[in-house]
Amino acid sequence: MKTSLAETLLSSIRTIPDYPKPGIMFRDITTLLGDARAFRRAVDELVHPYAGTKVDKVTGIEARGFILGGAIAHQLSAGFIPIRKKGKLPHDTVRVAYSLEYGIDEMEMHKDALRPGEKVILVDDLIATGGTAEGAVKLLTQMGADIVAACFVIDLPELGGRAKLEALGVEVNTLIAFEGH
Repeated sequence: MKTSLAETLLSSIRTIPDYPKPGIMFRDITTLLGDARAFRRAVDELVHPYAGTKVDKVTGIEARGFILGGAIAHQLSAGFIPIRKKGKLPHDTVRVAYSLEYGIDEMEMHKDALRPGEKVILVDDLIATGGTAEGAVKLLTQMGADIVAACFVIDLPELGGRAKLEALGVEVNTLIAFEGH
């Protein structure tokens, strides 16, 4: 009997209550990454809508977005661009500030990572409030990227991140949703 995508993913994601603070249900995909079948299935499903279309670069948000984004870039025969926290990249960078739940942080990418007009997919493991993803979209837009979509394994719809990206005109592709935080 074939297992549905949702069943495969839900059974491979560990939930850790009260992490990093009380009331938060942390969705840990390291267990999904360690399950070869679930990892392959998640990557295949994230790639599927874009197979056969021109994608120049896949961008991954530090750190789980690197793992997923690298695999997706490989399958799409695209380059990969890491989007990192401030101060982690060795060459000339462009930076943007973004909102966190309790304050502001900055992320950056190399100035020469893409050319204006290149078609780009943004990847991370989860979209919650959308602050980090929104910052990445603003950074890519500032660099002249043509953002094809933002892709995530998990959506936490009650926190509104997906709607925030869609309001910016970005197509959002997620595989499963969890209720709550």
